[in-house]
Formats: sequence, structure tokens, C-alpha cells
Amino acid sequence: MIEKIDLDKRDWIAGLEKGLRVIEAFNDAHPRLTASTAARRTGITRSAARRYLLTLQHLGYVDSDGQHFWLTPKVLRLGWSYFDSAKVPRAAQPHLQRISVALGGAAFFAVLDEDDVVFVARDGFSQIQNVGFVLGARLSANLVAAGVAMLSCQSPAEIDHWLTGRKFVAYTPHTATTEAAVRENINNARNRGYALLEQQLTLAVRGIAVPIRKRSGEIVGAVSVSLPMEGETSERAVARALPLLREAEYALMSAF
Repeated sequence: MIEKIDLDKRDWIAGLEKGLRVIEAFNDAHPRLTASTAARRTGITRSAARRYLLTLQHLGYVDSDGQHFWLTPKVLRLGWSYFDSAKVPRAAQPHLQRISVALGGAAFFAVLDEDDVVFVARDGFSQIQNVGFVLGARLSANLVAAGVAMLSCQSPAEIDHWLTGRKFVAYTPHTATTEAAVRENINNARNRGYALLEQQLTLAVRGIAVPIRKRSGEIVGAVSVSLPMEGETSERAVARALPLLREAEYALMSAF
């Protein structure tokens, strides 16, 4: 999890903040924006939104038909700069490979970004790609084992804040959609020291995850594996997966 720092007003570049907010205003529900829509979604004036969009167009990050604007593939450079430079995903990759080969599932390293889990490294076989996520995929933390594993390391007050007013969407008949049910998943992970989720996002898929800490105790992410259930009991899956996940946990802790 990223800790925000206090910044002196003299060091604050408001234009950079607003430009990034304009980029973040695009999503699956808003793939194309007018200046008016961008202004409404970012809280800046229409004229300012238009100038930011035109500047981004000049730089090649958006394109336009004169009225609507949309992101170009050049925006991906921003995300891939993280993948290319981040130490933790690179350190995790060999462990993910061992886990996926040994278990026959897709293994992941994920981080918590505000309310979402972001998958920043992965390894898995093509025949089980349907139980995995692409790099950069974002999901609500309560839906995946990696997210619940990281949430379980937060204080009760932080969990209360995270749960307050949150709406939970059902992706399968088994998805936890009440505050009590999500809290139970988090508490179970805290008591066990690992997270086990079944059929929360996809039917017949089980996720097992452990949080990854620095030696100082700070949470830097989680290593998880997604496994097709195929009649295997939860106990048997945990018995197979947990030693490998723990091995990755301890090895990565020593790396920081």
C-alpha cells in the first residue's frame, strides 16, 4: 500500500494533478469524453478540461474527432513504466513460476491501490488462463484472495473505514455481498494467516493468498494462486498450495 506524504504547497504542481485526473476520467463506462464530461468527472472547468485534453492530444496520449476525446495506446507507457521499474514484481516472478508449475494454476503478485487490487506480475499455463487476470487488472479487494489477505493485515478501524458505505456486487451465487460476510472473510484470513476464497468472482475457481511484508512489517503486496476446484477439497488445496506460498512469502521478506 502506498503511503501518502505531506507536501509543501511550494512543491505542489496543480497542473500535473489535474492532467492526471483527466486521464483517469476515462474508463470502461466513459471510453470517450467531451470537454464538458471531462470537466464534470474531474471537478475542473470546461475550458480547463478542454485545454488539458488538447495538450494530451498534442502529446499523443489522446485522440479526437473534434468533439469527443479518447485514450491512445501511448497511455500504456505510463503503466508499463511501473512494470519495468518496480522491484517487487521482478523479485516475485521466479516464485510465481514455481507456484504455477507445481500447482497447475495461475500465480499472481498483487498490490493494494486504494480500494482495488492491481495484479502486477503473473505466471500460469494457457489451459487455465480463464482462472487468471491480465497484468494491470483491477478488482475490488473483497473479490479476490490477494485483496482479502492484504485487508486482513489492516487494523479493525481501517477495516471499518474500508467497509463503510461500500456496495458489493454479486458475480456468482456465492459472492459475499453483505458487510458481515465480507468482514467474516477478512477475519478468517487474519486468524489463519492466509486468505481462502471460493467462487467469489468465477464459478468453480478457488483463490489462496498470503500477504507479503517487508522486514519492517509493512505490507507490500500479496502472492496468490487461482486453482480450478474440480472436486478438490479446500483442505487438500490449502495443503498443496500453502507451503509454496509461504516459501515465496519468506523469500520476498528477506529481499526487503
